[in-house]
Amino acid sequence: MKNNQKKAKPSGLKFAVLLTSLAVVILAAIVVLTNQQEAPAVETAQIDLSGQPILGEEEAPVTVVEFGDFKCPSCKAWGETVYPQLVQDYVDTGEVKFSYINVLFHGEESTLASLAAESVYQQSPDVYWDFHKALFDAQPEVNHDGAWITPEKVLEVAAAYPSIDQTKLKEDMEQQATMDAVEIDTALVEEAGVAQTPTIVINGQTLEDPFDYEAIKELIEQELTGEE
Repeated sequence: MKNNQKKAKPSGLKFAVLLTSLAVVILAAIVVLTNQQEAPAVETAQIDLSGQPILGEEEAPVTVVEFGDFKCPSCKAWGETVYPQLVQDYVDTGEVKFSYINVLFHGEESTLASLAAESVYQQSPDVYWDFHKALFDAQPEVNHDGAWITPEKVLEVAAAYPSIDQTKLKEDMEQQATMDAVEIDTALVEEAGVAQTPTIVINGQTLEDPFDYEAIKELIEQELTGEE
């Protein structure tokens, strides 16, 4: 009998260790899920949108800002998937106004595209968003890292819009005439601590996952109702 009792003790010890490990795993999972549910966004300083392109009603109670780069494939994907839903659900209803701030993470091509976009915005604000979308549409599906944003490509895209003065656009790109506006965007990027594109900010709160439309909707609804 004594021998049997001695053999049973290790089994009990192993079972206790197993239970403890299982409890730790469950606790860790709860913590992760809780953090995901309670922190879909982080606080960011309010963004000064003076002089920035605005889509939607100026007096809309919620502001959504995209920090994006015309050279960025993820920004193109966001514009093709999340953006149309956002416009349909909230911008067209007058509840949200949307703005875009240029990010220059891809060097000279990002700068050229931003200079061109700012020139178009200054020339013809009404056609800015159409040009914006068309320039993203021109981004190659493959080999997007190759040099595709050129003055020739920009002018080709702009040719579809009669209100854009091609000569002025060409001169603006050559002379970097809209660099002041681009530099304002760069300062806003630094102030907001933007480290990736696209970065989406809703009323001063930065989304952890810009492609999580349910989180975007939840945060917008919270802002609309004033609930925490």
